[in-house]
Amino acid sequence: MGVFSITVASLVLLLLHQVHAKNIYSLSKHGKKGCDLFRGKWVYDHSYPHYKSGDCPFIGKEFDCQKNGRPDNQYLKYRWKPFACDLPSFNGASFLRRYRRKRIMFVGDSLSLNQWQSLTCMLHKAVPGANYTLARTGGVSTFRFPAYDLSLMYSRNAFLVDIVKNKLGRVLYPNSISSGNTWKGFDVLIFDTWHWWLHTGRKQPWDFVRYGGKTFKDINRMVAYEKALITWSRWVEANIDPRKTTVFFQGVSPDHMSPSEWGDRNAKTCRGQTLPVLRENYPGGPHPAEVVLERVLRKMSKPVHLLKITNLSQLRKDGHPADYGYAGRRGMDCTHWCLPGIPDTWNELLYAALS
Repeated sequence: MGVFSITVASLVLLLLHQVHAKNIYSLSKHGKKGCDLFRGKWVYDHSYPHYKSGDCPFIGKEFDCQKNGRPDNQYLKYRWKPFACDLPSFNGASFLRRYRRKRIMFVGDSLSLNQWQSLTCMLHKAVPGANYTLARTGGVSTFRFPAYDLSLMYSRNAFLVDIVKNKLGRVLYPNSISSGNTWKGFDVLIFDTWHWWLHTGRKQPWDFVRYGGKTFKDINRMVAYEKALITWSRWVEANIDPRKTTVFFQGVSPDHMSPSEWGDRNAKTCRGQTLPVLRENYPGGPHPAEVVLERVLRKMSKPVHLLKITNLSQLRKDGHPADYGYAGRRGMDCTHWCLPGIPDTWNELLYAALS
């Protein structure tokens, strides 16, 4: 490994928004040798992607855009390039050796599933001859490499806080977490929640909200989201030993349902998008949920590393399944991401942090 790559690796943890009380979120003030891995642009790279979906038979149908008939493939050929350095190359064999006898868990909604499946495929591609097992027990899926005694787990938990069925119906409790025991004892935890907080109508998974000793038919969703994040942050403060467990938050994965955000007056959704937004910042501006998330993380005393994926993902309006997801032509998915695709970059950033 060269001197430059060692220097980059040594700086990575500084570059992942490790937040403590009174810390100000900034990746641009680490001195001349600092490198903000999240400020950059997408560049064309003919060597991409890391794998083909056919390399990984376990990839969910909803993410396998090429198998579902997506006719273009240029969206697979873009690499994230930070302005001040290079993102360390993903080395799956090294990852497996380094995390031998470790347990890693992704906790969150289907965007967390998106990232988990990406990582399992990137690692499988690195050691295609290595045996693996894939099992599901309840709401937890486990992908295991027996030769390395490494378990990569995914726990489906879209809100992190509780939704309880009682005589009123389905009640959201933004100040309660009962599933936290499932998250204990891991070497690495990667949390995520956002996608489901804005659902209404038939897709809304609760009937009432209980908070502060009162029951509401509904409350402002951004307020509810922040209250839930505060509850989660308190769980981390009370239950995580940073010497034993490294905690990440995936950040906010954006959708692309409003073409006006990237200046397209003709499109109606992400359908037919084949190119990234080739600029530094997303024309639609910061994501409001990301602002809320960072505000909560700033107040925490224990270290949580934010994978600040929002802006770089906002620039990838071309990366969604659109017509080529699980629903095919009957549905439009501008929320999740094709695999191979953008979550591979999220995992390159995660790999950099864990190196």
